[in-house]
Amino acid sequence: MKKTVLFLIGLISSIGFAQQTYYNDVNLTLTGTQLRDALAVKVSNTHSNSLSYSEIWTATMVTDLDPNNSNNVLLLYGWENGSDGDVTNDVSRGKNNNGGNVGDWNREHTFANSLASPDLDEFGTNGPPYSDAHNLRSSDVQRNGQRGNRKFAAGSGNSGTVGTAWYPGDASLGGTDWRGDVARITMYMYLRYGAQCYPTFVADGTINSVDANMIDLLLEWNAADPVSPYEDARNAYHENIANATAQGNRNPFIDNPRLATVIWGGTPAEDRWGIFTTDTELPTVPMNLMVSNETGNSIDVSWTASTDNIGVTGYDVYVGGVFDQTVTTTSATVSSLAPLTTYTFTVTAKDAAGNASAQSTGVDGTTLAGGGGGTDSSIYLSEYMEGSSFNKALEIANYTGATVDPNDVANTYTLKISTNGSATWNSTYTFPVGAMINDGDVYVIGNTGLAVCTGVVDDSNDSITGFNGNDAIGLFKNDVLIDIIGTLGDGTTFASNTTLIRKATVSIPNTTYIASEWDTSASNTCTNLGMHTQTLSVATFETETFSIYPNPTNGDIVYIQSKNNTEISEARIYDITGKLVVQQANPTNEINIQGLQRGLYILQLQIGNQTVNKKLMKQ
Repeated sequence: MKKTVLFLIGLISSIGFAQQTYYNDVNLTLTGTQLRDALAVKVSNTHSNSLSYSEIWTATMVTDLDPNNSNNVLLLYGWENGSDGDVTNDVSRGKNNNGGNVGDWNREHTFANSLASPDLDEFGTNGPPYSDAHNLRSSDVQRNGQRGNRKFAAGSGNSGTVGTAWYPGDASLGGTDWRGDVARITMYMYLRYGAQCYPTFVADGTINSVDANMIDLLLEWNAADPVSPYEDARNAYHENIANATAQGNRNPFIDNPRLATVIWGGTPAEDRWGIFTTDTELPTVPMNLMVSNETGNSIDVSWTASTDNIGVTGYDVYVGGVFDQTVTTTSATVSSLAPLTTYTFTVTAKDAAGNASAQSTGVDGTTLAGGGGGTDSSIYLSEYMEGSSFNKALEIANYTGATVDPNDVANTYTLKISTNGSATWNSTYTFPVGAMINDGDVYVIGNTGLAVCTGVVDDSNDSITGFNGNDAIGLFKNDVLIDIIGTLGDGTTFASNTTLIRKATVSIPNTTYIASEWDTSASNTCTNLGMHTQTLSVATFETETFSIYPNPTNGDIVYIQSKNNTEISEARIYDITGKLVVQQANPTNEINIQGLQRGLYILQLQIGNQTVNKKLMKQ
């Protein structure tokens, strides 16, 4: 027998299945714990009348009336009509037979008082949470005593103990199903009182994957035992504070059990409003992805909003096809990136029903040099000699404007080698104690068997200078790759019996090996080993859409010349660590750099939906 309750004259005139106006100011497009929290605010703010524990008697005699006998109240956990002589299992009793004696009914704390943390009566018995009317139900005194403070657990048949736990009862033996009532009350108490009333305190079972404070058994009961008109009547009474013993708020899970599914997942419950189960339309794919504000370790990604028949609730951002974060706006800052690395960003849109769009077309963004902070993040590999026999050496250049200590605790440098095409780094070179690289100078490391060049620092155990022409070599700062010769895991011979010299126009490291950044010389060439030149000039950019001049400059103004009169909406200048130091809207044809110190910078021009990066040297 399922609970069937007639509409109570004077209590409510009608109960429909449309969304109640009570929820008009709740964002029902939210999902998961965001929807949980929004509903929690609603039921807390509208709980305007604090009932005393004695007033609960009066309220229950109205809200819990037996539809077949208006002189009786329905008894939680009961299932029998009183004909078997056992009063403890009665489903109905005279509404005035309330008290604490055998044959009486009393007020059952469905969420047991002592299972809350702290107890529900921490602030006394008059007022919430102890006398919350949504938690208190009429129940036989002795049956209530049998339940005591036992936690709820799975079972079958009529109500009773299951080991040390309590099963509220179902209709499988012809009795009354109370599982949904218990589940929806427990969920309400969690909304209303938060950490004091976690469902895990009052029920046993599998922990929910969305919310570690929820028990999946309650979601199953909520779906298996639909809402009765009896529960609807209680909700309608307590919202209307014109009723003397109404408290002003509602239990959302009675109004729509599907809310629990939207929040915590699990077995889909009835959608009484019809707003969650009919939506199968996917949101449109996010379009016009753009990257901006590139730094050494972060990139901003933005896109145009997707559309949906109900409403888009959020966007999932992916980096290289791997999920990174969820946002509710049309932009995101992706951080913890490696310097001088190109990443591909894609975005999907999702709606309240859990529908997700396809991933957007990817957009590439490249971080600037640095990312680890400090002024020395731009030292880089400037020469590589892979000669005959043991004639092998590496050169590192410093154009940072300051002396670099490779063993500085804040900025520690190492070299690593990957041998014979290995996809992992096999050996590490640590700079000797006291090693210093002056500004504008180089540091040379040579194999102990090097015979053709002089003035180098020996690699005492040849940990890094035992390379061959197919061994990738990386320069690391704080164990993050910032520069590389060769390609990790490739195995291709890229420089055998060859000397590579970094071109003078290259001024920052690169985590991708690009052969065009290097000039080649014959095997065993030592001519340039121990010295390096770095230059930047306007000629470097002659083939591009824009040119900047003078560059290098010692003045306070840099001029921009456009070859096709393209409008620049913004100019941004970053230092070598990726910090934004100048930002100028609509720069026309000049940028004020009066406040910049001597050093290398990245000038970024915003042109429509694209950005163009230029190197800028302030002398």
